[in-house]
Amino acid sequence: MDVPTNTPSILAMADLATPMSIRVAATLSLVEHAGSAGATAEQLASDTETSAPVLRRLLDHLVTIGVFDLDAESGRYRPTSLGNQMSRDSPAGFKLLLDINCAGGRAELAFVELLGTITTGAPAYVHRYGREFWADLDTSPELRRSFDAQMNWRFQVQAPQIAERFDWTRFSEILDVGGGDGTVLAAILRTHPDLRGRVLDLSPTATAANDNFVAAGLDDRASAVSGSFFDPLPVGADVYLLSDILHDWDDDHARKILAGCRQAAAPNGTVVVIEPVLGQGASTAIDLFMLMCFGGEERTVDEVARLAADCGLVLRYSGPVADRRTALEFGVAPTQ
Repeated sequence: MDVPTNTPSILAMADLATPMSIRVAATLSLVEHAGSAGATAEQLASDTETSAPVLRRLLDHLVTIGVFDLDAESGRYRPTSLGNQMSRDSPAGFKLLLDINCAGGRAELAFVELLGTITTGAPAYVHRYGREFWADLDTSPELRRSFDAQMNWRFQVQAPQIAERFDWTRFSEILDVGGGDGTVLAAILRTHPDLRGRVLDLSPTATAANDNFVAAGLDDRASAVSGSFFDPLPVGADVYLLSDILHDWDDDHARKILAGCRQAAAPNGTVVVIEPVLGQGASTAIDLFMLMCFGGEERTVDEVARLAADCGLVLRYSGPVADRRTALEFGVAPTQ
């Protein structure tokens, strides 16, 4: 019996040649080396210190899938509009996720160990690289910088939306817990000039946040403090913000983070969680990635609310706050 030509092929869905070819091309910066004028396989091999005959085979597959064009007369390979999306200068910003020397691209390769994760429940990242994702960042300043840049890219659109679509005017001081290099807090403070805020993050990232606040002219209202959200948090803020934090962690660690916020916020403070949630911005694919990379998970609003309730926090409100992001506002539960 003939299979109709329009029937989806499970083999095509499982093909690794194309995604790996794209990731290797991004890692070698083939688009940047070729430029708009294009370049021969020999020129690109010289620029990238690779084997010309082997690189040509990679380039030919990239032509087949529409990432490069080949001028048969000159032998020059030129990136297409599709291929240009992997350029470091592309507004799409995908290079950070594709370059396997960057934190995001490196993490994606751990998917080859997914069977072990499904079998044992342990993150595949540890099996592939011998250490947890966060410990891996600590070993390499370049990896950490690429991760911070990825987080910055992630919030390019969402940060202004978060600043505008949530009522921050009720508060006077924000502590952005695990707030990276300050992208979200800076957007909030630019939109609300009466607010002050601090970022808490690990030392290298906190230093970058302080530098960014100075560059943005916000250092009179914004600062960063070095620390871990698993240690006691600074008190004194009236809102503790967790933006894209909880989904990086399993339930036990998520409870520790929420409990720390509740302790610092008591008795009258507020905890705001901003996350992709299942069914409202979080896909099954990213849920698998969080499991594979961190042992984390994407959760529903009810699941986040239950974790928070375990820590003495009461859900006051939930609703969309940015593209693929939901805000959950919690108050401290009254003591009996």
